[in-house]
Order: sequence, then C-alpha cells, then structure tokens
Amino acid sequence: MQTKYTPRPIAAMLMTIVALTVSAPATVVSAALPAEVNGQPMPSLAPLIHEVNPAVVNIAVRATVDVQTNPFFEQFFGRRGGRPQQRETQAAGSGVIVNAGDGLILTNHHVVAGATEINVTLNDGRELVAELVGSDEASDVALIRIAAEDLHQIELGNSDSLEVGDFVVAIGNPFGFSHTVTSGIVSGMGRSGLNRESYEDFIQTDAAINPGNSGGALVNLRGQLVGINSAIFTGGNSPGNIGIGFAIPVNMARSVMDQLLEYGDVRRGLLGVSIQGLTPRLAEEFSVPANHGAVVTQVTPGSAADQAGIQAGDVIVAVNGHDIRDHNDLRNTVGLTRVGEDLELSIIRDGDHIQLAAMIEDPRERALVSDDNAPLLAGGTFSELDERSVSRGLSGVLLTAVEPGSLLEREGLQAGDVITSVNREEVRNLAEFQALTADSDRLLLNVRRGNGALFVVLRDDGRGQQRGSSNK
Repeated sequence: MQTKYTPRPIAAMLMTIVALTVSAPATVVSAALPAEVNGQPMPSLAPLIHEVNPAVVNIAVRATVDVQTNPFFEQFFGRRGGRPQQRETQAAGSGVIVNAGDGLILTNHHVVAGATEINVTLNDGRELVAELVGSDEASDVALIRIAAEDLHQIELGNSDSLEVGDFVVAIGNPFGFSHTVTSGIVSGMGRSGLNRESYEDFIQTDAAINPGNSGGALVNLRGQLVGINSAIFTGGNSPGNIGIGFAIPVNMARSVMDQLLEYGDVRRGLLGVSIQGLTPRLAEEFSVPANHGAVVTQVTPGSAADQAGIQAGDVIVAVNGHDIRDHNDLRNTVGLTRVGEDLELSIIRDGDHIQLAAMIEDPRERALVSDDNAPLLAGGTFSELDERSVSRGLSGVLLTAVEPGSLLEREGLQAGDVITSVNREEVRNLAEFQALTADSDRLLLNVRRGNGALFVVLRDDGRGQQRGSSNK
C-alpha cells in the first residue's frame, strides 16, 4: 500500500513546531533516571558488558589467496610455472579469549584462512602477533594463540541448553568499530543448509551481526559464551544485517578446539553409511512414529556401520541418547566424534526399536596404498570418503596423497580428487576400487574435483591422456 503525502498540512505543522521552539524559554530540563522500577533496580546490560568486553579481541590478518584464472587457458596451456597465481589481501574480524593462561583465542576459520600474519588488538589497546594453533574449514572454527600477561577469559556456557526466545548479546568489531555490542534473542536452533560442504548446527539470532563480527562472542545474560558469530543472511545486495545472524554453538566450537589443541587438525571419524532426510512419507513407510531421524540408504562393506550390523533402510533416531533431528544432525554428530570412540545407536527397523554399538574409525587407517597389483596407481594413496562427502551425494574414493614424479602426478591428478568411476563402472568404496583397478594396463578414471569433473586416462606406456570439463 502506498502512503500519500500532503505537503501543506505538514508544512503548517513544521511552522508550528519552529514557532514553539523559538518561543520556548532557553532552559534545559532533564530528569534523573529512576533507581528502581516496581521495586527492582533499573535493568541494564552494562555490568555484563563490563565483565565480558576484555575477552573479545580485534583480529587483523594478512593473507595469501589464489587468484581466479581463466579455465579455458588453463585447460589447454596449463598454469604458468605450474603454480596458481596468488595475491596478498588484508582482512579483519574478531576473536574470543577462552584460556587466559595459555593465551588461546577462538575465532572463525574464514577470518584466518591463508594467513601469513595475524595481529590481535586487545580491549586495553595492546597489539600482539598471534600464532595459528589450528583451523578447521568444515566447521569454520580456528584457534590462535598470543603471549601476554593479564588477559581476561570468558566462561564457556552450554549451547545445548539454549532455547528459542533466550536473550543473547553479540560483541565484535563490525566495520572496524571496536567492541560494538548488540542484543537480541535466539531466533532458531539447529539451522543448516548455508553451505552443504560444512558441518552446520547454527544458532540463529536477531542480535545485529555485520562484517567484522566474524569470530566474535555471542553470550547469554550470565556472561557465558554460547556461540561464535559466523555468518549473516542478507537477502539482497546489501552486506548489512537484516536481523538474521548465525553463530556456531560453543559446544561444537569446544569439541573442535580440543582436537586442534591435541592434533593441530580435526580427525573426523567414519561410520560408513549413506543417509538421507526423513520426510513424512518416508516416516510412514519405515514405521517411524515421529518425523525425526535419518534413513540409511547404503552401508559401506567392512565399515564400522557394517560391523555394527546397520542395514540399508534402518532409521537412526538417537546417538548416545541424543535425539537425531535429521540427516544433518547425524552427520554433525558423527563428524565431531573422535576416532576410536563408541557410539550407542538407537535404530528403528521395520517398526522395531534396536540398540547397536559402533566404534568410529579413522578413514585414513583404511587407506589403500597402491602396490604391484595396480601398477598404474603407484605413488597414490586412496581412502574412503568421510561422512560429509557422502552426505553431499558423492560416491567414490578419495585420493589423499600423490608422490612427486608418479604417473598420477604427471597426468594431473591431485590430492583431494574423488574417483567416482573406473572404466565407466561406478565406484562406491575402496573394495570396489581395488577390484576394478587390479592388474590393468589401462584405466579410464572419472574424477570429481571441486565443482567440476574430468576424465583421466592412465596407460602403461606412459602416454596417458587427460581431458577435462567443468560444470557451469
């Protein structure tokens, strides 16, 4: 509905306002704020902010990033010098001191990705150089360390206890405005789907989050850290906040931090299942009373799931007593479980409730190092795909390492490539891959790389050919 404006009455009203302003006595009248309202002290977030602010820091990063080049010229002429072109960039974000004694700061992976230099500015103005302890792209969590005295840390809360409607406060450095504080409520829990390649279980909030807030603190009214601010939804061309912000739950960030401290990276376990979401129609077909859980569509032979007795058609409804909302929730639960830990699985099979136990395994321990049975693959190490890749709909085996000078390297194969078929036959796991490649003098590999795909031909005469195509 359009609003119609009437200039004359408004103009007359403005003249009246001006007249009143001019004729008013030149006295300033002010009233003191009441000390109490209905017998209670005036509410204010100032004491909370006073306690929490010193634990929030500004992060400035110098980074090296790859420059996008023309794939047409790369395909036919290759990259110049055999290396991607790079350039220096600068970025800014926020961080939260979670361990004052060790100088540990939680932030986002995307804040420090590719960093060649990380500088931290404290609330008291001190500027320090930080070292990267570890970073995990899949969860967008990073851990850095500074060496300094008299640091203030924030208490870690329990994000599992958050409920929609709880009041929260976001603190960070948006657009360079240091220690900006905004408040709001928890608008939603368990949000996902922003990036299919990530582990997502976001807290949604309407507390204003803007560029530069990334890595900052989301705290409850007890002053406890409940989330790491990570992303916003703009809904248009404007990069600013429209009331939909997302934070990584502190419980997830703490789990990632523990592994970054111990290993320097996150060692995600493998259950060995392909899964899909449970729709109301599927719930009816699988005799599941409630619309929650994840349907197992495929079990990898020899995997932890296979050894535990999980079958295609099983519906996993809980893990270690934690109800599974959907397939994303199951993926997150497995992906953040340490290698070697046991999972107690609650399953519905043909209407019956079953309890199964599975030990999470390291996919790297099931790696296949090519040997004399597959001479064309010499110098390559292959492993099963992790749960994240499987949940994205990928099927195949992962090339985890390539030795310099090997046929695989000469024909352009890289660590991170996913082999989806061999000689036009689909590959779903290591066992199938090994059977299809054994004692072969010619292999036609279909390779998935990022968002594109290509074919690679390996021959025993060393004249392998490569032909690639990118999805548009």
